[in-house]
Amino acid sequence: MASDEVGRLSRVAAPALGRRAFLRALGAAGGAVAAPGIWDPAPALAGAGSRVKELETSEIGVTLKLELSDAPFPCDGAPYRDATVMVFVPAHYRAPESDELDLVVHFHGHVTTAARAMAAHKLREQLHESKQNAVLVVPQGAVNAAESPPGKLGQKGGLRRLCGEIAAVLAAPAALRALGDCAVPRRARLGMLCLSAHSGGYRVAAACLRHGGCEVNEVYLFDALYGEVDAFRDWVLERKDRSGRDRHKLISHFVGGDVRRLNLELERALEARGVACLHERRPGELTRKQLLTGRAIFIQAPVAHSAVTFEQNAFRDCLFASGLRRQLRSRWFDKKDEPREIDVRSPS
Repeated sequence: MASDEVGRLSRVAAPALGRRAFLRALGAAGGAVAAPGIWDPAPALAGAGSRVKELETSEIGVTLKLELSDAPFPCDGAPYRDATVMVFVPAHYRAPESDELDLVVHFHGHVTTAARAMAAHKLREQLHESKQNAVLVVPQGAVNAAESPPGKLGQKGGLRRLCGEIAAVLAAPAALRALGDCAVPRRARLGMLCLSAHSGGYRVAAACLRHGGCEVNEVYLFDALYGEVDAFRDWVLERKDRSGRDRHKLISHFVGGDVRRLNLELERALEARGVACLHERRPGELTRKQLLTGRAIFIQAPVAHSAVTFEQNAFRDCLFASGLRRQLRSRWFDKKDEPREIDVRSPS
């Protein structure tokens, strides 16, 4: 993993295991733990050599570079071969008594990699700062390409299989040792599932909503609505009359151009079907309470397309306002009924 992709992380071996022994043990144990319920065990997991390629640690958590059978690629009909899936477990993560594993799955945009996107968009840092008890997953899409095909995530049940494989690998004995106090549940079952997409990653998110095979609770778009408006519209409408964690919640940040036009089109379509939408035209206009309780939220962001995910901590604030279960106290909701102060992140 290149140094510019992992920031200031330092390489460590799992406790009580040498690095090579750790990787061998994790690869061998990858198929030993089956996720119950709708996270069926991946059929090919035991023989596919699913494994951890690299393990990095820092004060804010552990980053694992996995190579998985149910990663988007390789996939028939596509030239891309990289089976990488990046996973970040924050240092404050603690397995809940319910054994539910909450996931935030982010799809990167064009001409990048999962590792570069995770670092450049400060995804780990923003999850850590949100204090949410969830695991971040960034699958590798088309490597450095000007397109975002969904690969195996466009197939029926593709998202379910990927999440099941991740749960199995993270619950293998060697991974449990490596993660220590922040180990995931041994027999994880699906908790909350949030999808996030920047730019061209919208195609993969839309495919997962249509064919993923598991319940998606929330979707965050970061200047990403270039198409597939009907997929996001229909997903919100599926649960428009429910509340709390049972609803489908959408937050879409946009800059301008065609993405702005399509966001306004989606907003009108939802309002025509009885969904109350919130629209922020000036930074901080909406309150933090509105971000929490809103069902379809459209935020016009005065930032560059490449910075919309992190410059104003948009990803972090989506997580703060989510239905994810936090175990640590936070002051983010102080003055929750007042226009919120925009917290600008340093570019360094």
